[in-house]
Amino acid sequence: MHGLGNDFIVFEADDQRLAGMTRPQWRALADRHRGIGFDQALVIEPPRRPDTLAYYRIFNADGAEVEQCGNGVRCIAELLRLRRRTGAGDVALESAGGLVRAELKSAGIVSVDMGQPDFSPEAVAFNTNGQPGPHYQIDTAGRVTEFAIVSMGNPHAVIEVGDVTTAPVGSLGAALESHPRFTRRVNVGFRQIISRSHVRLRVFERGVGETQACGTGACAAVAAGVRDGLLDPRVQVDLPGGTLTITWQGPGNALWLEGPAEVSFIGQADLPL
Repeated sequence: MHGLGNDFIVFEADDQRLAGMTRPQWRALADRHRGIGFDQALVIEPPRRPDTLAYYRIFNADGAEVEQCGNGVRCIAELLRLRRRTGAGDVALESAGGLVRAELKSAGIVSVDMGQPDFSPEAVAFNTNGQPGPHYQIDTAGRVTEFAIVSMGNPHAVIEVGDVTTAPVGSLGAALESHPRFTRRVNVGFRQIISRSHVRLRVFERGVGETQACGTGACAAVAAGVRDGLLDPRVQVDLPGGTLTITWQGPGNALWLEGPAEVSFIGQADLPL
């Protein structure tokens, strides 16, 4: 499945062998030449609490398990609809990043309540080195970079740039993603504000590299902009793979992510066990 080109393999985990998959085994499946290829693997498990339809786990292409994935949860909700495990309307799901509520709209379009953004360094697992915030600086290879930090259930740094097409996403994204001040590593968003209701964004995802789209990255970019008074409550976010819509009325309100979720193909694979 994919959400704007951010692509996933999705397992419905009735096979207990998935619970024993190691990081090298996930990396083997993620290989786009010798495996299946994906940005993230999503594993749908039985619910762990009675008010949810399913629990899901997320593994990046490097094999590391992570907390949340906005495009991924939209794909999971759409797959559950296609499997007729739910109909139109709301569905509650849970991951390591917490509870989310998905609203199934027209076929292939899903909105997700991503909860409230958290701007605290503790939520992002970021060492401020005494900097007061809300913006911080890091010196990498003699270059000082300023950014905002946001947790959407997973950690994000948001950098403002003049033009995303020329932004150093590969080099600077990689340097910040693994910087020791981010103790759980970080997703790095490069945001260009076009107007108060329109931004362009590229994201270097933790453990993956640059992707065609990042749902939580879009949420973080808009949340930081609304917090700083730069953006309106409803924003169109253009990513390399397409457009997402983010709605956030500010502190005390849930942030909503809306966009497409599509099935690319359905098949079988021999697990590398």
